[in-house]
Amino acid sequence: MSGLVGSFVVNDVDVTAFVEGELDRRHPERVQLRQMRTADDHSAMWDTIERLWVETIARAGQLPEPALHLRVDDEWSFVETLRHLVMGTDKWAGRAILDEPAPYHHLGLPQPGYPPADAAALGIDLDARPSLAQVLEARETRMTLVRGIVDGLTDAGLERACLRLPAPGFEDYPDETWSVGRCLRVIMNEECEHRRYAVRDLMALEADLDG
Repeated sequence: MSGLVGSFVVNDVDVTAFVEGELDRRHPERVQLRQMRTADDHSAMWDTIERLWVETIARAGQLPEPALHLRVDDEWSFVETLRHLVMGTDKWAGRAILDEPAPYHHLGLPQPGYPPADAAALGIDLDARPSLAQVLEARETRMTLVRGIVDGLTDAGLERACLRLPAPGFEDYPDETWSVGRCLRVIMNEECEHRRYAVRDLMALEADLDG
């Protein structure tokens, strides 16, 4: 089984810690993410994320493009995953941290269940079927955006409160405080976890082609 599991018990034995430990062993960037404290930590974490995604994009490039639009076990395709990360950056970096009035790229992809009317109001085209090249172009601009933020970050800047909510749908949490550091942690966690899912699915696609 696979998914976001808070606790997992097998035959009356809680194996949650074992699973988390094994994930940390396979993906040490998870540990690095949890240990972030300073502005330099955030910059180093983004270095790691950039490096991992360069490797992952290169790996994906060894597959025929139609395979990168396929869903494995009804999860997002590789291209859809990249689109979702574009929107994540737009929400937490473009809007929340940088206070841009219209940060959303039309090829971004919100989480499942996000109201279509809200997506349309943000300029999101839910019916778009972009090529990998189109999505990579949007993705590159967003990666560069975050690089600019972390390069100019100070320890004090991590605590600065963001004045705008990331997107419609967060109005139910009016008392939440979103600092720059908290927003960056959301972005980087999304980057790490969705890359992990993407690599898992690339392995399945590679196996299908080899078979």
